[in-house]
Amino acid sequence: MNQKRKKKKDWNWWFVVQRYLTFFLLIAFTITCCMVLFLNMMTRATGLELTHEHLERAAKVTILNVLLLSLLCTIIDGIRRRIMVERPVRRIIRAADRIMQGDFSARISLNHILDRMSGFHEIADYFNRMAEELSGTETLRTDFIANVSHELKTPLAVIQNYGTLLQQPELPEEQRIEYAKAVTDASRRLANLITNILKLNKLENQQIYPSEKTYDLGEQLCECLLSFEGAWEEKQLEIDTDIEEGVLVHTDAELLALVWNNLFSNAVKFTGPHGKISLSLESEGEAAVVKVTDTGCGIPAETGKHIFEKFYQGDTSHATQGNGLGLALVKRVIDIVGGDIFVSSEVGKGSTFTVRLRRERNETP
Repeated sequence: MNQKRKKKKDWNWWFVVQRYLTFFLLIAFTITCCMVLFLNMMTRATGLELTHEHLERAAKVTILNVLLLSLLCTIIDGIRRRIMVERPVRRIIRAADRIMQGDFSARISLNHILDRMSGFHEIADYFNRMAEELSGTETLRTDFIANVSHELKTPLAVIQNYGTLLQQPELPEEQRIEYAKAVTDASRRLANLITNILKLNKLENQQIYPSEKTYDLGEQLCECLLSFEGAWEEKQLEIDTDIEEGVLVHTDAELLALVWNNLFSNAVKFTGPHGKISLSLESEGEAAVVKVTDTGCGIPAETGKHIFEKFYQGDTSHATQGNGLGLALVKRVIDIVGGDIFVSSEVGKGSTFTVRLRRERNETP
């Protein structure tokens, strides 16, 4: 550390000498030229010849002026650099050091008029924005780890508890089947959670590249909806469809299937027995608009603002039915394929998810 400080100090002195020599050369050249021109004009104007003594005296005065002006310019430039360069640079270094140590609340304050004149306020603005982004990312990362840990513990605890109960030798057959089913359900939930985490991680790190093709969107919607037939029949739900024919899209069918499967899954989960789920598809200009409506529990306004965030579950009474990753996957896929998704909801009456995608013109006559 002492060696670094010594080197820095030596470098500062050498920098001061360099600046002094620079000013000395510039001022010497300027004053010498001016003096030569001045003496030449005086000689021509008066008709007198300058003696050696006059020239020697003029040279001494010129050198003295050059030395003093160079020193003055070096001092003024040093003060300017200390105020307008070194001070804001030190603030930036201190803030960067705090960021490196994990303190993402560090910000640079450059409010002085001289700081703004130096141009460092633009660097400070960008640094503060970067620190704010890092702070948000760190918060999300911390929340993500905490939520993942919580979500993993729940099914693991269920598997552990029911696995222990299954080891009882006198356990009746009915209870054994019930406990085994609970273990299976918890294992399935754990597998789905890990699968969704891996998918979302690949999507966010752009490790999945869309494989685009043109296909009939209505056919895909029907296929995805029919895959939940057993679930909606079990709850005796009414299914209402209004699908326009011949609506084509050019996008990744496999990625988009994740969207429909998640939306249909949520609609079935959060709609009570004898409820209703509606699916519609229509073309609006250059867009294909898909709406999935349910008569479930609805989404509060505050929850609606965060509904597409990872692990966010505003209604804890339904937390056991999902892990809060489905809609985050949906939003990321929609962003990748260049679409938009909106949600409108009323507590106690249901929700409507609207997806807008760019559609392809059907050239068939």
